[in-house]
Amino acid sequence: MNELLRLARALRCEPTDPRQAFRHRLAVGLAVAALILILSLLR
Repeated sequence: MNELLRLARALRCEPTDPRQAFRHRLAVGLAVAALILILSLLR
């Protein structure tokens, strides 16, 4: 669990530009979705 929290803190970013913040959240969300898809296909 500590590793997940550390990873979440590392992925966190505090840009001043709202557009950049949205792009970052979108990229992280797509990466998580791709990881879940890959893991579900491997089962």
